Parts: sequence; structure tokens; C-alpha cells
Amino acid sequence: MKVLVIGGGAREHALCRSLSLDPDVTALHCAPGNAGIAEVAELHPVDQLDGGAVARLAAGLGSDLVVVGPEAPLVAGVADAVRAAGIPCFGPSGEAAQLEGSKAFAKDVMAAANVPTARSYVCTTPEEIDEALDAFGAPYVVKDDGLAAGKGVVVTDDLAAAREHALACDRVVIEEFLDGPEVSLFAITDGVTVLPLQPAQDFKRALDGDQGPNTGGMGAYSPLPWADPKLVDEVMASVLQPTVDELRRRGTPFSGLLYAGLAITSRGVRVIEFNARFGDPETQVVLARLKTPLASVLLNSANGTLDVEPPLNWRDDAAVTVVIASHNYPATPRTGDPIEGLDEVAAQDAPTAYVLHAGTKRDGDAVVSAGGRVLSVTATGQDLAQARDRAYTAVARIRLDGSQHRTDIAREAAQARG
Repeated sequence: MKVLVIGGGAREHALCRSLSLDPDVTALHCAPGNAGIAEVAELHPVDQLDGGAVARLAAGLGSDLVVVGPEAPLVAGVADAVRAAGIPCFGPSGEAAQLEGSKAFAKDVMAAANVPTARSYVCTTPEEIDEALDAFGAPYVVKDDGLAAGKGVVVTDDLAAAREHALACDRVVIEEFLDGPEVSLFAITDGVTVLPLQPAQDFKRALDGDQGPNTGGMGAYSPLPWADPKLVDEVMASVLQPTVDELRRRGTPFSGLLYAGLAITSRGVRVIEFNARFGDPETQVVLARLKTPLASVLLNSANGTLDVEPPLNWRDDAAVTVVIASHNYPATPRTGDPIEGLDEVAAQDAPTAYVLHAGTKRDGDAVVSAGGRVLSVTATGQDLAQARDRAYTAVARIRLDGSQHRTDIAREAAQARG
């Protein structure tokens, strides 16, 4: 199988790493990729948002499967263009990807499917914004209706800050605050059959103790020792299958990766948001634990034959990912700084710890930073404590001027387990 992965972040590096380990994959390509992905896949330049360009590249490479990683190309309809060219594609149509592209659309689908979620108002005027903020009170949850790379949400007790964020959006969803821990649960679907993956938890705030601004994610871990063993079955029955069924009923079947961001509240599981693609950094830990070869699962999703796929196999190991971000992230990050220590991690920590590249590029013989989140240092172990120790040991070997990372990823969960 010849596979082309679209994207260039740590999520795509995790996908490419898993696909490169799959004996069914005979050729692996990535566009545009990054410095780390170049070690496992052949890179190609492409405009990720240009469906025609992606389809032409896939056809020229003789691709048997295209995997679209990021949300923006999916919402732009890149998967539609690839499928129109007769090439199997893992990823939802542009219409179905509105589940992530529009918070208001997602709320409408959830209401129709009777999926439990926060009560909310969709607002387009200052008057509507003020009424909604007043109705729910603090803490205020304000979400930009469109794509915002995981950073369009403000949760604050400050009414002025909530109102300022809301007014800066063309259309905004204001909703009740959901108490309780958050869980990310991915499911692979072909529009009918739904195959859940293992749950993970990510850390959105920039600083230790969940302080600081919201980010795209500063780390993640899996499994969740504190979660109810029946959680996946419950979410399948109350959230994932009903959502997939409702989208099919509407004539916009969802095929690809359905990501449910969940709050485990005092009143039960509630959906915070849906995404239409693998989450970053949760993908890094989920795929680290997946034993089943990845390519056939993604191809069966793309071909509508997921019902033939046997149950997924998982390692008993735990996995932890720590994100190393550049100076000033999540504001305008500094780029172009050399990254040192990657060879040391490869020599001393592999195979139980490894580095997945996010915002990197080659500059001559050096690898330099090229984005906000630069690296995802991922490790596995027999439990979260061991995986965590291995991840932070590897993090300590990496040198990037001005870089930042959280020191508390998975700490509470590892201690609770012990």
C-alpha cells in the first residue's frame, strides 16, 4: 500500500511513524511534512488547502490511500477532491467536517441526535452576547464558531474578558460551564460502523497547574486510571454512534476520525466539542499504545468496509507526551532557533522514548524551530509513572533556546495510580 499523509505537525509525525511500522505500507509520502517526518517518509511540497493540488499529487504518486491530518484542509473539502479523483481518502467531506468547522452546526446535530452537551446560545449581536453571558454567569465559556486551531475558546470569571472575546468573533457560541475532568475519545468510522480508540487526557493551558493562556495542547497521557471502565461503551452509545447516525440521516455521512472532547460532570458525560480529525497531542499517546497495524483500519474507513475490521488490539503500556514549545507561545512564537539533543534521545532513550516533530524544519545540517509547538516528546512504560519519567528524561536532553514545557503532565494520574 502506498500512503500519502497531508500535514506537517506532530500529529502527522505520529501517524507517519505508525504507518512506517506497518508491514502493509510499501511507500510512505507526506506533504508538506517537517524535519522529523522526513526520516520516515518522502516529503513533497503542496498547498494543503488546495484539493486539486493534493489530488494531483496523490495520483502522481500512485497513492492507494490519502490521510488528511489537519482540520483546515478537511473543512476546505480536500478529502472530497481526493475522492473525486478516485483515490480512497481517510477524512470527512467538507460538509461533514462542519462538525468541527462550526460550533453552531455541531450543537444542532447534537440536539437532533439527543447527545448530552452544555446548554448554549449562538450569538451574532452585542445584545445577544450580553443576554447569554448574563443567563449563564461565571465562569463564562465563549467559543468562536469557526476554526481557531484549538485556541478559539475562552473560559474565564472575568466578564469583560469574556465579552471582549465574544465581540471579536463574527458568530460566537456561549454556553454553560461544565464541571469535572476532561477526556478525549477518538473513534474511526466509515459513516456506519464506529470503532472507538482508547481515551486520553490532554493539557490545554500553557503553564503548570492549568494556569496561563489556552494553547493547542501542552501534553497528554493514556490510559486514564481514574476513569470508569465502562466510559468508552457509554460514550459509544450516547455520543459517537448517535452522532454518526444523525449525520448519515442528514445525507452528510461522516467518514474518518470523529473526536469527542468530553467533560465527566457530576450529572454524567457531556460533549464539550467535536473535532473532525485526530487530536494533537492526544494522537501521540493513543497511537503509541495501538498494536493493530494502522493502514488497513484507515483504508477500511475510507472504503466503507470498517465492519470487516476485527476489534483493535492495545498494548498494556501507558504513554505520556510532553510538548516543547517555542519562546512566547501561544502568542507570536519565536522561530529559527537551533534544536540540539535529538541525536542523544535517539541514542539513549529509544525505543521507549522518542521525539515527534511539530514545528521544525531543516536549515542546512541543523534542525531549527519553525512554529509554536516545536516537539512532542513521547514515552511508553509499564505504568504512567514510568512513562512519565522516561518522557521527562528525554525532554531534559533537548536544548532549544527560550523553550518552555509543562512539568506536571500526567503527574496527578501517575500518583493516584501509585
